[in-house]
Order: sequence, then structure tokens, then C-alpha cells
Amino acid sequence: MKIVFATNNKNKLKEVQSLVPLNIKLLSLEDINCTVDIPETQATIEGNAIQKAEYVKNNYGFDCFADDTGLEVNALNGEPGVFSARYAGPQRNAQDNMNKLLRELADKNSRKAQFKTVIALHLNGKLETFTGICKGEITLEKYGDKGFGYDPIFKPDGYNETFAEMDLDLKNKIGHRGKAVLELINRLNNL
Repeated sequence: MKIVFATNNKNKLKEVQSLVPLNIKLLSLEDINCTVDIPETQATIEGNAIQKAEYVKNNYGFDCFADDTGLEVNALNGEPGVFSARYAGPQRNAQDNMNKLLRELADKNSRKAQFKTVIALHLNGKLETFTGICKGEITLEKYGDKGFGYDPIFKPDGYNETFAEMDLDLKNKIGHRGKAVLELINRLNNL
């Protein structure tokens, strides 16, 4: 089976490829010559995932899945949430985003947060969604150089290291994206 993963993020692609069984061939946006920045204009993480999957299906005709992920911080009423990638501005710079978040939390007692990933699957004319959540907390400073995005400042519950300090296998096992992808794979394996 061939299916498009609607992302330009090579780190996400690498993470998901490591989870997908060999009988499922992932195609990237680059593989289908999609060079546009797919719109993400919805008010929710789920809405953005659906919007991206529908864009690929409607404009390129491929069965596909798309994800959207947000970091939701309790003390900030769920921010940055749907705006996680551009929290510090449209330049989508991970360092700027982390620095802004650490500043926003400087005077807060609670640092509880969760990563939430929603995957929208557009397959055989049907749309389904799968959700993965990983609860944890925001650290006081950055640790580690693996991963991407907010990984250096997110420590999952039950662990003493951030996502950026973990190897990819462990992160995929306990992380939000890994959980959502496993739901997706279970669905694809039961076709």
C-alpha cells in the first residue's frame, strides 16, 4: 500500500517512517511534487489535520494522512495549542518558540503540559481521526539536542529526561505522535 504523509517536516517523516510496517510505503509531499505550504487555518488541532488531509486528496488525488500537533500548557489556558509552530511569530522558529514559552511560564507555579497529536486519514473516500496525548511538564531550561520543536523543554510524566534527551524508539513508544500513529497503523492493518 502507498499512502501520502502530508508533511514537509523531515523530522516528523523520519519519526513516522520508523513506526510504519514495511508493507506500507510512505510518500512525502515532495514525492508527489506538492511544493505549496498547505493551509492550517482552523481553530483546532483536529481541524488543521483534517484540512491538510483534504487538501492533498482534493488537489492531488492521493489517499493520505496528515497530522497536527500542539503543546497545551495548563497555566497558559492551553496555549500555545494550535499556534505551537508559530507561537513566537510566523517565522516558525523552534528556539524563539521555546524562549517565549519559558518567559511566559517564568512566574507560574504549575508547569504541567501535554502534547496532543491528531492524525486525519483520508482513505477510500472516508475520513477518520486518531489522537495521541502525552502528559508531562515544561522544564526550567532546555536539555538535550535530539528531536525538534519543544522537545528540549518537555519532560514526559514518569521520566527524568526531556524528549530531546531520549532516543527515538523511546520517544515513539511514549510520545503523542507515536500513540496516534499506532492507532493509524492498526487501522491500516485491518483493511
